[in-house]
Amino acid sequence: MSAGRVPVAILAAASMLTAFGVVYAKHASRKEFIELQGLQAQRNRMNVEWGRLLLEEGAWSSHGRIEKTARERLGMRLPRAEDVVIVRRRLSR
Repeated sequence: MSAGRVPVAILAAASMLTAFGVVYAKHASRKEFIELQGLQAQRNRMNVEWGRLLLEEGAWSSHGRIEKTARERLGMRLPRAEDVVIVRRRLSR
């Protein structure tokens, strides 16, 4: 090779390496973007599930449901007036 062709060959090789670098970076960027979209979709599904679970928790913990379960499963009832005893504690001075 002549002295004039060496810089041209180096520039051609550098251009090719740069082109491969750009292609690789673009591919990696697209791959990461696809992963990001998948994670965002998963987050959205989890947010919907969280909302559903909050509603379900509210339904299970409602006062009426707890009272009904206490009566039916545990045989509990509200105390009659004569069953209530008030205990007063004397404060010492």
